[in-house]
Amino acid sequence: MTPGQQTILRWRRNPIDFVAENFGAVLDEWQRDALTALAGLNPGRRRLCLKACTGPGKTFVLAAIGWWRLACFADRGEHPKGAALSITADNLKDNLWPEMSKLQTKSEFLRAAFTWTKERIYANDHPETWFLSARSFAKDADAEAIGRALSGLHSKYPFVLLDETGDMPTAVGRAAEQIFTGSPVDAAIIQAGNPTSTEGLLYHAATQGAGQWHVVTITADPDDPKRTPRVDIELAREQIKQWGRDNPWVMATILGQFPPGGFNTLLTLTEVEAAMGRHRPEHEWNFAQKRVGVDVALQGDDRTVIIGRQGKRATKTVVMRNAKPSEIAARVIQSKQRFEQELTFVDASGGWGSGVVDAMTLAGHAPVEVQFAGKAQDSRYFNARSEMWFRMAEWVKAGGCLPPDRDWARELTAPTYTLQGGKFRLEEKAQIKKRLGFSPDLADALACTFYLEDMPAAKKDDLGRPILGAQGPQMLPEHEPFN
Repeated sequence: MTPGQQTILRWRRNPIDFVAENFGAVLDEWQRDALTALAGLNPGRRRLCLKACTGPGKTFVLAAIGWWRLACFADRGEHPKGAALSITADNLKDNLWPEMSKLQTKSEFLRAAFTWTKERIYANDHPETWFLSARSFAKDADAEAIGRALSGLHSKYPFVLLDETGDMPTAVGRAAEQIFTGSPVDAAIIQAGNPTSTEGLLYHAATQGAGQWHVVTITADPDDPKRTPRVDIELAREQIKQWGRDNPWVMATILGQFPPGGFNTLLTLTEVEAAMGRHRPEHEWNFAQKRVGVDVALQGDDRTVIIGRQGKRATKTVVMRNAKPSEIAARVIQSKQRFEQELTFVDASGGWGSGVVDAMTLAGHAPVEVQFAGKAQDSRYFNARSEMWFRMAEWVKAGGCLPPDRDWARELTAPTYTLQGGKFRLEEKAQIKKRLGFSPDLADALACTFYLEDMPAAKKDDLGRPILGAQGPQMLPEHEPFN
């Protein structure tokens, strides 16, 4: 056996040595524990699950394991074959796959022996039979289609890397287990994700599949001696103090735990029905600023919806179909005059509402354009749409009153949410529409009224004209909030 073969055999037995000697990395305690555990698992059925808080370095570990499998598991005529998947093709392209490239640049051995491309990493001496390939599956893929995405890994040394499995279908895990058939010498599935859903592959591995998977929980909990040092301990303490240990966001992003009862449901049917049957005395809402939200649809089956809200009370909706921007603007202005609202929020996402905004502006009004894909004001949220929906959900739970329309129950309970890069991200509208069979226009219109935090109503002078207080112009310097 040559010195080089002896080194590779040593690395195969000890992945910590492989990582240290190729990447010069000083591993955190949880990272050492994970690699040690992986090396000690049954070679014929290695299953490792990394259940992680946000930002502990799990992608580095997943990529390092990928290189370990590629570099150290081969015999004469038998080469490793691997596949890497993430929750989406873009997520794989943006995270795990570039991390593989980054680590390769740190190792003279890996640079000489392998070639990295955007879709495949292969051994220079055996490019057809010794590889790790980037795979993907469609969001609406069935089990058979997912199985095809993981086909072609017939080898004595197959392996699968699965990233962001918090919301990955369990069918992916079942398809990956194909590699355990055929009596492999050494086969491994390694998954990593945030505990964001009680329906995904990560949750299955940590619960029903706990007897098959070795689960490593990675936490930023300030009270845990094995916490990741890559998350600032003072920031973790601040988040726990502000939101509490039982807050779903804290549990998933800081503590690395699954919130009880599920994480990805925004509102329950019970909560929405309570809001529809709730009535509040006038003194509990009439001090708040009056607002109108407008969700614009110019054609097709979608509805243009206009709804008013004052504090805890939402008004009945105005619904229009196939209306022109000028017609919608006129109806909004009419609602504005009847409701005497101080702020009008128009969904201008994708340009649909721009004509309404222009028509209102020409008529002397100052609507606020809402871009659902725009930046959120609170850093916990992925975009403005996610932030507005979460504010709306909190309003419902805190005693908001909804009009008695059954569509509210369907629209408000339909969306799910995930955690992406440590931020709450609401499910895309197109996915909700596909599942419901119609667009959640009522909910989107009401969500617009939460674009800014609620404020007290403006005071008026003896003639009924608003007196501009500090809260209006300072919150919206580019708009005149009262007319």
